[in-house]
Amino acid sequence: MTNITADTANSENTVKSTAPAKGLIPLPEKTARALATAGGALTVVSAFLAWTWNDDFPGDLTYYGSPAGLQWLVLIGGALTALFGLASYGVKGLGWLTPAGADAAIKLSALAAFATTWYTVVSIVLELGLLVDLEPGAGVAALVSLLAVIGAFGLPFERPALEGPDPDDTDFEKFKHEAGNRWTTFKSAFASGPIKPARALPAWAEILLIAAVLGLALTVFTYGITTPYQELFVGFLITAGFGAAALNKAGLFARVTALTTRHRNVALVGAFAAAAAFPLTQTDDQYANLGVNILIFATVALGLNIVVGLTGLLDLGYVAFLGVGAYTAALVSGSPNSPFGVHFPFWAALLLGAAASMVFGVLIGAPTLRLRGDYLAIVTLGFGEIFRISMNNLDGTSGPDITNGPNGIAGIPNVNLFGFDFGATHTIAGFTIGRFANYFLLMLLITLIVILVFRRSAESRIGRAWVAIREDETAAEAMGINGFRVKLIAFALGATLAGLAGAVQAHVSYTVTPDQYTFANAVPPNSAFLLAAVVLGGMGTISGPLVGGSLLFLIPNKLQFLGEYQLLVFGFALIVLMRLRPEGIIPNRRNQLELHEDMEAPTVLGKAGV
Repeated sequence: MTNITADTANSENTVKSTAPAKGLIPLPEKTARALATAGGALTVVSAFLAWTWNDDFPGDLTYYGSPAGLQWLVLIGGALTALFGLASYGVKGLGWLTPAGADAAIKLSALAAFATTWYTVVSIVLELGLLVDLEPGAGVAALVSLLAVIGAFGLPFERPALEGPDPDDTDFEKFKHEAGNRWTTFKSAFASGPIKPARALPAWAEILLIAAVLGLALTVFTYGITTPYQELFVGFLITAGFGAAALNKAGLFARVTALTTRHRNVALVGAFAAAAAFPLTQTDDQYANLGVNILIFATVALGLNIVVGLTGLLDLGYVAFLGVGAYTAALVSGSPNSPFGVHFPFWAALLLGAAASMVFGVLIGAPTLRLRGDYLAIVTLGFGEIFRISMNNLDGTSGPDITNGPNGIAGIPNVNLFGFDFGATHTIAGFTIGRFANYFLLMLLITLIVILVFRRSAESRIGRAWVAIREDETAAEAMGINGFRVKLIAFALGATLAGLAGAVQAHVSYTVTPDQYTFANAVPPNSAFLLAAVVLGGMGTISGPLVGGSLLFLIPNKLQFLGEYQLLVFGFALIVLMRLRPEGIIPNRRNQLELHEDMEAPTVLGKAGV
């Protein structure tokens, strides 16, 4: 049986008592649990059947006994449902799967299998044109996944008994009240219980578990980034989204977080070792190219997290600092379009790009950081547009010939660092590493530097001052904190980190143009997507913006087949996610407590989120 979550208890409707436990679908508990568990197991079996006789559908789902493409995702969803169902029966050896209870996890994993199955079946019919293109296996899969969902939503849960509407309310207010009651009841169906204490393990065993989790994360990331066709990527999003929510409700994410907190340095080193292994798994440089651009975007999002997440300053023109670093490095790296005719070594261009971004951060921040809230946001938005327009006008016609105007600075040479040519293919320990794999490893090193800077800054005295400014600037200044100086340091440091990433981006893309640095367009990086990455990932944490940035770069890149509807679908998905999880994917503990006031506060809050 599950408990009512804090956000349920904190709804605008007051909980008076708890109604009798029953499911959203009226079924006896034993019947519902058996139906969900058996449905999950049968869904696994259905993945081994042929779903279509026509091999024109991507993935070739025409074979018996050999799952392919989307069938593997359905198999994973069904397996999770069956395992969580068996754990709810108390099967020996599966208790570790559900430290926070199994019922909410069963519902979400059943939804993962059901949604992926039906998406696949509908896609087959729409793409091939006829229902007769389906094999009986597709019908079996659709039926058993539906049975699993029916069983899952028949599981009982504690329903909050809410106060009725005021008799004097208007019809519209009564409608809102009733809708709120239904939403609160629905959310309580997915509530998880308290996490059971973990059994004490030796330190080496905990480190091995962290390594296994990182290996699994690398596998999932690699699978997502290398999906060869659009149907598979959409199915991956469905399964990964519901599957991750199921694992979270089961309490497994909380267990992993506790492990990584106890072994922070080991987890950090292991995460970067897993990331460094990614290009070694790729034979196509296309995916390594996508990987290095994801790293650039995620690293810039982490730099913005200092300004937005730690200090609470709304910066809508942050992508301009990325552009300053990129243009500075491009101008001094030997490009034939550069009017200066100099070719600095990469390390000098990198430092110069970071320094130029820092100078611009100070120049922009000094006169504007006395503003607050919306006024500061408008000023930073203006700076972003001024930068883009200025780069367009420095073309020798509207202004001095420095940036070659809209054509940008092209022909930026590859990095050559200590005799290692990043533009050439190398064979190391039997692995062939191409150009983008070289830059991926270089950018990974830059990301590590940015993470170390963020972590040390957040845990320092200045980091505590940033948090104080974010929570209440007036109170912080009353306690002796120089608000202007502290905010200027945050602005300058965030700009510096963006400049580092910009210098690498210039060499990766060969060309720097003004249109790369806008407030909003369909393709990141841009200021709107960077801000969304910080909020979506989790403000004030280290891993939050990295995860959010990775998702917000990868998903638009893979959804280009939607054309003009891409931003519509993407925006709707963000609204839903922010409604369901406003604290972000990887929340900062302080922010989570603010949004869920009934959560029990720990005795000591952690320093910087991980």
